Amino acid sequence: MTNMQFAKRLQPLQSNVFADMDRAKAVALAAGRQVIDLSLGSSDLPAEAHVIEAIAQSLHDRSTHGYLLFNATQGFREAAANWYEQKFGIKVDPQTEVLPLIGSQEGTAHLPLAILNPGDFALLLDPGYPSHAGGVYLASGQIYPMPLQAENAFLPVFADIPAPVLAQSRMMVLSYPHNPTAAIAPLSFFQEAVAFCQQHNLVLVHDFPYVDLVFEETGKWADSSSNPKSKIQNPKSLVPSILQADRQKSVSIEFFTLSKSYNMGGFRIGYAIGNAQLINALRQVKAAVDFNQYRGILNGAIAALTGPQSGVKTAVATFQGRRDAFISALHRIGWNVPTPQATMYIWAKLPSAWSQNSIEFCTQLVKQTGVAASPGAGFGKSGEGYVRFALVHEPPLLETAVERIAQFLQ
Repeated sequence: MTNMQFAKRLQPLQSNVFADMDRAKAVALAAGRQVIDLSLGSSDLPAEAHVIEAIAQSLHDRSTHGYLLFNATQGFREAAANWYEQKFGIKVDPQTEVLPLIGSQEGTAHLPLAILNPGDFALLLDPGYPSHAGGVYLASGQIYPMPLQAENAFLPVFADIPAPVLAQSRMMVLSYPHNPTAAIAPLSFFQEAVAFCQQHNLVLVHDFPYVDLVFEETGKWADSSSNPKSKIQNPKSLVPSILQADRQKSVSIEFFTLSKSYNMGGFRIGYAIGNAQLINALRQVKAAVDFNQYRGILNGAIAALTGPQSGVKTAVATFQGRRDAFISALHRIGWNVPTPQATMYIWAKLPSAWSQNSIEFCTQLVKQTGVAASPGAGFGKSGEGYVRFALVHEPPLLETAVERIAQFLQ
């Protein structure tokens, strides 16, 4: 067999936290363990019946079976624009400021191709979601990790970015509520980020999958902005949108998904809203890669965005109940973890014996107990010393997982 030569850009993509844990889970299963998988943030809740019905009806409509070009996505783009305006009170042009995506991860991975030249820097959160880095590597860009520390409420400190890096930087990626730390950001932080990106001519990307997975007690904190009208500007969301800090959409683009709010992860449907030039640039990249999502899935997404929102409230209440059960169980075994205000994750500081080896902790935990979690180091250097648990099972199983963790720690 010939010795194939592959592009250098593949080298940094060879290790992946989810793939590594997948192998460890397979070993545990092969050894006969019952695996309780808390490693992947894939909701176990079902999509709503009216969403499934809209997709089911589409399957029998022959006109949905062909390629779907941009103009034919108009109905979905209008639904997304209306949903956004109702939630955040900011007008969006569905023609120029909305783009359908095959999941928001597709958008965050493709956008660097439209922004970065080889060698340009992207400023990414550390720890952060792995696909943000993947897109930069595919674009032959460089990554400057912005460390997130508990003492800074897991928000980056822009003043710490070195001037030579800033001179070569083209984009910054934020994501709050944050995966993996579950931190949330106030509007005042987003205002600071927008001003910083305007000053340094950076594109500001905000990945916003957990827009709805925010727990009610957060409301009093989310808008700790100096703007006394911020509550009015944010009528139906407990966390701010980046475009509330960049109302002219001067430098910003925001990514949304139906995976978390509407339990449609497997349907792979999301969208971008933001600066018209950025939307158009991403559209040009997409045009070389795909013909959009199947129209039937777009019809399901329209039903989700425009139909009853009671399912979203049910999902939030479900994850809040799971959070409370899991945190209480951890506290009972002496693992004092702070209570997150958003997302479906618990970000737990490891006991001192494991503080510099989160990968070994997770590998041994699943091997010995069947409980699978994600090592903090898999999300970036600053994630070392932590582990992420995804709340994707009912409380009794979560409590069983904590009992097994207790045995492992002893």
